[in-house]
Amino acid sequence: MHFPENLKYTKDHEWILVDGNSATIGITDFAQHELGDIVYVDVNTVGKSLQKEEVFGTIEAVKTVSDLFMPVSGTITAVNDGLNNTPESVNKDPYGEGWIVKIALTNAAEVDALMNATAYRSSVGA
Repeated sequence: MHFPENLKYTKDHEWILVDGNSATIGITDFAQHELGDIVYVDVNTVGKSLQKEEVFGTIEAVKTVSDLFMPVSGTITAVNDGLNNTPESVNKDPYGEGWIVKIALTNAAEVDALMNATAYRSSVGA
């Protein structure tokens, strides 16, 4: 499994890439592997301001549906519309083409409380 060093991670298996006051969020390679074949990603929170750990959408695999949690507080500014036609991008490239949302950060200091790649790798036993 792959754990990019430039990302931060949550206990709920989301990753976040911060760029100034905005960030991109997706699920980790570990999470997509555990879920199996992803068939649908549902995010209807564009424009909404959400707090850290609030649900911003769901991800559906063949055998289960899982909630997606905000790693930090922010406003959803964009959804990866490409996932409507190719949700399997989350399986194939979870840190690239399979990103899920972009946000405007509300409290950038919350990022500091997230796990780095080493801590996340350890938390999932990899």
